[in-house]
Amino acid sequence: MTPAVLYSCSFVPPEWIAAHGVRPWRTLPASGPASAWLAADMGLCPYARAFAEEARASGAEGLIVSTLCDQMRRVAELLARDSPRPVFLMHLPTTWQSAASRAYYLDELRRLGRLLVQLGGAAPSDERLAAVMLRYDAVRAALRALRGRVSPKRFSEALAEFHATGALTAHAPSAAPPPQGVPIALLGAPMLRNHFWLFDLIEEAGGHVALDATDSGERTLPAPFAADRLRADPLRVLAEAYFGQIPHAFRRPNDALYQWLRRELARSGARGLIVRRYVWCDTWHAEVARLREWAPVPVLDLDVNVDGDAEGRAANRIQAFIEAIQ
Repeated sequence: MTPAVLYSCSFVPPEWIAAHGVRPWRTLPASGPASAWLAADMGLCPYARAFAEEARASGAEGLIVSTLCDQMRRVAELLARDSPRPVFLMHLPTTWQSAASRAYYLDELRRLGRLLVQLGGAAPSDERLAAVMLRYDAVRAALRALRGRVSPKRFSEALAEFHATGALTAHAPSAAPPPQGVPIALLGAPMLRNHFWLFDLIEEAGGHVALDATDSGERTLPAPFAADRLRADPLRVLAEAYFGQIPHAFRRPNDALYQWLRRELARSGARGLIVRRYVWCDTWHAEVARLREWAPVPVLDLDVNVDGDAEGRAANRIQAFIEAIQ
């Protein structure tokens, strides 16, 4: 049986894992009741808690956690302490434009490669890595082509399925009706698997998601690979596409996030921006004030928890936000 590694971060390239003969499994965890295991760690954000629970219970041979935020660093500590599986903490430099930072990221990929070999994989040749990269690139191109041809909710679910399996199972209907209502952009933390009701709430309030720019949405898809350079140095091309191209709030400087948003807000025609963040998410919470000053459209700061009537509270705020735009 092919060994699998479970991870959650968009800066972990699944191509590198798959090229080693190991199955990449990027999870979108589901929230649930707090377990006795994490009872003493109530300060964890809902997403970090859900990932920790799923990772500990999974059948994966290895777990990958990145230093994307302090919450996930804490998760890595908890899993390393209590899980029998090896936990790889992938260090992501916050600053990203220097040669030293790019070299550091490459070294982290090589260090991950050594773990994958220990788990039963094999170090790939350049030819094998390039072939896997082209295969993933083709699936991502087909995935992007679904945008606007399936419902916004189905498109985001297809993104999650691709992250989990590396494949595309969604197919565009022959005549999908155009979305109705006020176009809205989502930005912020990754979705939970059982929180796609957010798309339904937006539609019920008179809008539709024209852009999913969350950490589980299309913003975290890497740029297409430079095919003419793959033969010479595929690993460097892979690193540039992920570390050098994916915009995120945690990066310093994070101007690339705003450049991407400016372009995609215009393309999508979004008339409002919902920043969806978890309680205790310092990264996205700190970004809200700047987004309100910068954004060409109204901004809603939607903090999300999983306790109590989370769906009902979100529904009221979304309804008021869309009514103000209309």
